[in-house]
Amino acid sequence: MIKFFRNIRKKLLSENKFSKYLLYAIGEIILVVIGILIALSINNRNDELADRSAEQEYYRNIKQQLLDDARNIEGQLNYNKNYTDQFLFAIDVIERNDRSLKDSLVRIAMNIGNYSDFDRQGNIYETMVNSGAINLVRNHDIIESLRRLEETYIYVNRLENIHFDAVMELIPQMMNSARMYSGKIEDEELLYSYKAQNMFVVSLRVMGEKGDVYDRALNEIDQITQLIDEELKEEK
Repeated sequence: MIKFFRNIRKKLLSENKFSKYLLYAIGEIILVVIGILIALSINNRNDELADRSAEQEYYRNIKQQLLDDARNIEGQLNYNKNYTDQFLFAIDVIERNDRSLKDSLVRIAMNIGNYSDFDRQGNIYETMVNSGAINLVRNHDIIESLRRLEETYIYVNRLENIHFDAVMELIPQMMNSARMYSGKIEDEELLYSYKAQNMFVVSLRVMGEKGDVYDRALNEIDQITQLIDEELKEEK
């Protein structure tokens, strides 16, 4: 093809047809420019397709991590509920001063050190920002929702630290009322005291607030996964 155009140029120049040669040269330049523009368009299209493919893969990875987080949080909620029921029962036993249930009460008291602890797999939003992957996500609602979810996770972790500190203060009191190894009651009056009852009340309050934030996190995860599903659906 190049040889063909070269022969045309030589023929025009040899025949002294300069005006026709000039028009030909302009036409050749236009063809080159068109070729470059087509090549750039194809390259940009390929880049766009590659970015879109990477975005879709990132959506799938985000969704999977969020679903893992949701299962973890649901486990923490069930864990909390189990001890919530026990602590409510203990408060009622102490309030009624029912000494026939002292063995049950001491077993529940020994569970005061158990608390839910949400250990997420990773910080999705921070990873997106640090890796630059946030630029691939075109849906800004997803980005903003992930940022809010991160704030919720931080709040959860703060409450868990508060719960841990509370547990560390409450355990010594439980240790004074019974032997941890055998469960033998050493101070029945302390076990049935208002101080012991307050111990369960404090734990319930922290667990209740954690439960509310767990629920909020689950709702936010559900909203994000719905947004991601819409993005994935558009590509099918």
